[in-house]
Amino acid sequence: MGSALSTAPAVADRSAAGRYPGLVLAVDGGNSKTDIALATADGEVLAHARSGPFIPQTIGVDPAIDTVAKAIGEIRTQLGLPDDEPLAQHLSAFVAGADLPQEEAALTAAFARRGWAETLEVGNDTFALLRAGASHPWGVAVVCGAGTNCAGIGPDGRRVRYPAIGILTGDWGGGHALGQRAMYAAVRGEDGRGDPTALTAAVAEHFGTDTAIDAALSFHVGTFAESRIHELSPLLLRVAAAGDAVALGYVDRQAHEVVVWARTTLNRLDLLDRETEVVLGGGVLRANVPVLMDRIAALAAARIPAARLVVPARRPVHGAVLLGLDRLGLTPSG
Repeated sequence: MGSALSTAPAVADRSAAGRYPGLVLAVDGGNSKTDIALATADGEVLAHARSGPFIPQTIGVDPAIDTVAKAIGEIRTQLGLPDDEPLAQHLSAFVAGADLPQEEAALTAAFARRGWAETLEVGNDTFALLRAGASHPWGVAVVCGAGTNCAGIGPDGRRVRYPAIGILTGDWGGGHALGQRAMYAAVRGEDGRGDPTALTAAVAEHFGTDTAIDAALSFHVGTFAESRIHELSPLLLRVAAAGDAVALGYVDRQAHEVVVWARTTLNRLDLLDRETEVVLGGGVLRANVPVLMDRIAALAAARIPAARLVVPARRPVHGAVLLGLDRLGLTPSG
């Protein structure tokens, strides 16, 4: 890929003291939660903590790093470590909001100022998913969580990335979008502008309102927090699984988008005809709901037949640990 988006994650040196040989502080920062792990040179996790969403694009870079700091404070408490010393030789931070080179640079500088490790690497969280699920150093990862994203690495080291900042850059789907579509269809089915759908009653029941429009207006006036729209994503999948045509239409669209991400990336890496792992992650895909996953599998068989779909058992934070060990030349075999 010829654009600036193909650049590798930024790396910054802090010192050569080497006081914490082989320890990796791994960060998986997502739009819904942030996982932190401190691991040894052989990959053993010494401590793990979780804090809130990592959303620098919404709250700013330093407040987002504060979210990480909260979890790191918990790790210090778990292990009885002082507050004023580094934790690790290397910080491996793969986070949402690191989509553009300038965003990676700003995040790298902000992490470096905290002094948590001697060296650090900052990249997009999609690469941590890929490392957690692929059996090779290369492959494709598709994230469908709060939003959607995709990244790929070829056997020759080439990278494919996308801006992935939502509808403005051609992205569709994820938990937030599916929730919005559920509400959209529920209200239209109720007032006659759209086809009748079981989503109408399901949305009203979920929120305890008399009608779907009452639920929608509760969001508008602030009675319901905007974040609750995510609750409608699993509801939409349940209604689709029961055979509702409107809900199934959105599930089909989401499956199509996942396969389009993968096919486009495989094509750009010249991997369409080579067996390649496509790692699927994010809350919507990790839930492994058959009504969606069966459609993805069927579309993949038709459009990317050489690909092998993988839903990893390991969390992306484990991928961040491995990427840190890779950087230190300490990746355990197997």
